[in-house]
Amino acid sequence: MTDPEAFGSSGLEGGEDLAAVEDIQEVVNWYTAQLVAEHRAAVPDEERVEELKAGRQAALADQQQLATADPEETARIAEVYAARLRELKES
Repeated sequence: MTDPEAFGSSGLEGGEDLAAVEDIQEVVNWYTAQLVAEHRAAVPDEERVEELKAGRQAALADQQQLATADPEETARIAEVYAARLRELKES
């Protein structure tokens, strides 16, 4: 798990940087849970497994990008992952 304090240097008001870290981590967790479920299926859908792996890897890359992101980029990432998390929770 990533330490949210490691991303606290962007200086955003209202903890947007922390929210971005938390949302990305929840998205990563969702992908991980889906991968586990798919691997446990009697006949795993390999195409879905690859899509889930790619989505998880993209989220992890964005999470690492937050360490050096400026406030504008952090805000963009936070917005993207807040929307993505809502979308995943509704599916």
